[in-house]
Amino acid sequence: MSGKAFFVDLTKCTACRGCQVACKQWNKLPAEETRNWGSHQNPKDLSAITYKLVRMQEIADAQGELVTWAFFPEQCRHCIEPPCKMTADAYDSAAIYHDEKTGAVVFTEKTKDLPDFNEIREACPYNIPRQNAQTKVMAKCTMCLDRVQNGLKPACVQVCPTGAMNFGDYDDMLALAQKRLTEAQKRYPEATLGDPESVRVIYLYPVEPQKIYTYAVASLDVPLLDRRSLLARLAPFRRPLA
Repeated sequence: MSGKAFFVDLTKCTACRGCQVACKQWNKLPAEETRNWGSHQNPKDLSAITYKLVRMQEIADAQGELVTWAFFPEQCRHCIEPPCKMTADAYDSAAIYHDEKTGAVVFTEKTKDLPDFNEIREACPYNIPRQNAQTKVMAKCTMCLDRVQNGLKPACVQVCPTGAMNFGDYDDMLALAQKRLTEAQKRYPEATLGDPESVRVIYLYPVEPQKIYTYAVASLDVPLLDRRSLLARLAPFRRPLA
């Protein structure tokens, strides 16, 4: 497989949130107005000005006793065949850009002219797209395409102090993910990789992904490949922009 990929080893993530801050700094995104909502996770969710968020989840046993904290630095998965772009292409093929060399999926200013933001968001099996309420431009992680095109690592990878965040050629990252999975399963029997054949952000989960976050992996009842096929079949019938 050509292009680039991330490998995110959640067994090494300490929730330092360096990646979250670096993303803000590099993309010149303003701070969120937040308040205490009963979790160390802050802000509460992704938004048009927060492309990366370290989610935090308490994992309990069958008796309800806290077993561990799970940390999940969430971002767009940069799907190999992105359903968001398939949906947008029915209206404007330039609204969402899919870089051939890296595989990065990038929302452009033209997304503001797409007729239905919810259609784009619902096409994503990871619930990633967000929209600026004022400008109507849709936003998400860009893979730091400007950095990558100049031989640099994405900002989040550059600052990770534990080696949880990795970036490189897709085949190399997939091989690293599979190697680390074998090692991790000795300590974490539930360890698994998240949709490794379908995305360019491959997570190693130490526990069942849904214990960490609802959208950690693609919906089990609507497989990603089936979703793509469905969108492709529907595309000719979608209403074009006026």
